[in-house]
Amino acid sequence: MKAWVLHGVNDIRLEEKEEPQLRADEALVCVKAAGICGSDIPRIYKTGAHVHPLIPGHEFSGQVVKVGKRADIKWLHKRVGIFPLIPCRKCAACQRQQYELCRDYGYLGSRRNGGFAEYTAVPQWNLIELPDSVSYEEAAMLEPMAVAVHAMRRLRLHQNDTAVILGLGTIGMLLLMFLKDAGVENILAVGNKMFQRDTVLRLGLDKTRYCDSKVEKVSEWIMQHTGQTGADVFFECVGRNETFSQAVDLTAPQGQICLVGNPCSDMALEKAVYWKILRNQLTVTGTWNSSFTHHNGDDWHYVLEKLTKKRLSVKELISHELMFCDAEKGFLTMRDKEEDYIKVMIRN
Repeated sequence: MKAWVLHGVNDIRLEEKEEPQLRADEALVCVKAAGICGSDIPRIYKTGAHVHPLIPGHEFSGQVVKVGKRADIKWLHKRVGIFPLIPCRKCAACQRQQYELCRDYGYLGSRRNGGFAEYTAVPQWNLIELPDSVSYEEAAMLEPMAVAVHAMRRLRLHQNDTAVILGLGTIGMLLLMFLKDAGVENILAVGNKMFQRDTVLRLGLDKTRYCDSKVEKVSEWIMQHTGQTGADVFFECVGRNETFSQAVDLTAPQGQICLVGNPCSDMALEKAVYWKILRNQLTVTGTWNSSFTHHNGDDWHYVLEKLTKKRLSVKELISHELMFCDAEKGFLTMRDKEEDYIKVMIRN
């Protein structure tokens, strides 16, 4: 099979590899679509992975073509999405079925081989069956969709809340879609690119609810649009010191902040920011990954139901579709940022 193999920092190659040998509880998935995550780019070009060589890619879908000796034969030929986190299922968090908080987890695409390959070995526990109405490209978006829903569910939301989304990458865009679907009407979105503005308008946000941080002073704009009180809920989707400080400054007393963006560098908490959290009695929460428990109430079944019922059109967010052999063009597009993109999708 062909696979994109990361041998070290800035050393990813398209190679011929042996088809994965299945463990007893695994399924062999023929990968049909794989999304490139923002976290894949520093992994490839700056930091490297936990192990090398490694096949990256954790947002993918496909069809099961073989199963291991102890895997359920029912999975054979099924169309599937893949939850990439492999929990130990022994630690305290796993015993509570909070698998996203596992202390000793594996991870497809960062700790073991992932989806930037023609075939990938996946534990059957990590599979979710797809209805025929959900395309492989949509299913490759299940992971970022579930991450966005997990962030939304970390806060206590009411339909009359004013919600701010600061940062309009893929997760920020998906948050906008899910908040609208949940009935939150007063959403304010802050971005810094014209294509982000065009996208949120296509998603149904009124143009008066979008702030271009390159043109407007964000703090003044948000306070103006919240009657000088600040946001009830604030999703910080950037991961920088200055945007975290803005979230604290611009959240109303007794408001809620969800930290969504992965940190771009070390984070420091200034005394004035800390005081504001105390004096405004703010609730600040983090979010990590998504819940997958095999039950209807988890994040993955929530988003799959939305896709099945056509409540959301995530294809709106796929800006690039590349054939498998051209995947490096996608990596470089996201690294160099010389053209606009939201989700870059690789197809087999």
